Amino acid sequence: MSTVTLLLIPFALFLLGLIALDVSMVVSLLKTNDERQKLIVWKTSTFTLLVVVLTLMYDIVASIIRVEAMEVNPFVKLSVTAMTYFVVLLYYKKKHGD
Repeated sequence: MSTVTLLLIPFALFLLGLIALDVSMVVSLLKTNDERQKLIVWKTSTFTLLVVVLTLMYDIVASIIRVEAMEVNPFVKLSVTAMTYFVVLLYYKKKHGD
């Protein structure tokens, strides 16, 4: 196997993992649960929204300072959002004993 093939396999697995995180995030947000689980999802969603807004604000300020066009990659933003959501979700589930 060539080096390119060896590099594409982990990248493809990484992409599949990100797709699974994105789908799981949407399912988690749509699923109705008990009040404790709703509180955990609400806190997680709030923190994730804060991270997304702050990174977008950083991108805007950086573009203005560099006097360049905005270059926001939606794939990267969605991936970071999904990873942030699940790290914070695991934190709140452990904290609230779910």
